[in-house]
Amino acid sequence: MSSLRAHLHQLPPYKPVEPYDVLARRLGRDPETLVKLDANENPYGPLPQVREALAHLAYPHIYPDPESRRLRQALAETYDLPMEHFFVGAGADELIELIIRVLMDPGDVLVDCPPTFGMYSFVARVYNARVVEVPRNPDFSLRVDALMDAVRVYRPKVLFLATPNNPDGSLLSREVVDALLELPTVVVLDEAYIEFTDNGGPLGEGNSRIREVPHRKNLVVLRTFSKAAGLAGLRVGYGAFPLWLTEALWKVKQPYNVSVAAQVAAEVTLRHREDLIPIVERLRAERQRLYEALQTVPYLEPYPSQTNFILVRVREGSAQALRDYLAQEHGILVRYFSTPGLSDCVRISVGRPEDTDRLLEALAQWTPQPLAAPR
Repeated sequence: MSSLRAHLHQLPPYKPVEPYDVLARRLGRDPETLVKLDANENPYGPLPQVREALAHLAYPHIYPDPESRRLRQALAETYDLPMEHFFVGAGADELIELIIRVLMDPGDVLVDCPPTFGMYSFVARVYNARVVEVPRNPDFSLRVDALMDAVRVYRPKVLFLATPNNPDGSLLSREVVDALLELPTVVVLDEAYIEFTDNGGPLGEGNSRIREVPHRKNLVVLRTFSKAAGLAGLRVGYGAFPLWLTEALWKVKQPYNVSVAAQVAAEVTLRHREDLIPIVERLRAERQRLYEALQTVPYLEPYPSQTNFILVRVREGSAQALRDYLAQEHGILVRYFSTPGLSDCVRISVGRPEDTDRLLEALAQWTPQPLAAPR
């Protein structure tokens, strides 16, 4: 007899990208020959100073600081904010889960704006919360009036907004965010890709709202070291929270949630943030090159992006068939979506110039096949 919580029987599992070596074995290829453009990782990896620090960890056999004090102090110095506002997690995913854990009871409402990052609705459903969807416009912009109406009607506990949004790469305007912050709910801005945005300074900081957190009671800003910093494998993210919320988070988090290696790597990254600038500039330039090249492919329609990936609509043939062709014939991995509004789309991470070259060569060789007519 099953003793699972009843709602979990109907909950579909979250589908992450599979590990590198698993995909390589499935394709019958050497992992070193794959072009991995499916998970928005930084192909240049962590800074050399981070690799050096990880090679000489002093206390890997000792449990990590449960409060990540050195890292939080480095964050406070980086953003010139009180350390008490910062909270660190095993990736921003853990912080999403903790926010929902402390704010939502079963049956409480989360308003979601798909297509967007799937973890918001997934975690809400794990906690048996109600997810009310306000789908985006065909160009992936928010239906702001409908969203504001949904907040007033359903009174959600929290509203998550990725800016730039995943999977389309669009950045919310300051005016839209200002309007949403006037609503009677906690607004969580997920800025995982903010470093790649244009017109925000060398690392996109001019587009971030993180420094406003101490002055607003309903604003949370999440960030990550997975993307621009190249630490996706170490799982370390952080957020700036109003103090009333950090008090609750400290009560419910796992005691040793961020490893020694992750804390050290993130702290060293912050100490050498200036060295990330040329890497980010390189990826921005390659994003523009890739976008312009994709515009010339007759069967593709790329969307403008402020991130390190580009969403592409497949106008002829099947997006799934294109994904499979790139993987099986050329060892190039891209992300395919089967969710509403994205079933004819693939998402392509920005790689190195040589990765773009291989991708464009493969795209030039593909012949879209007509889709079978529905019976």
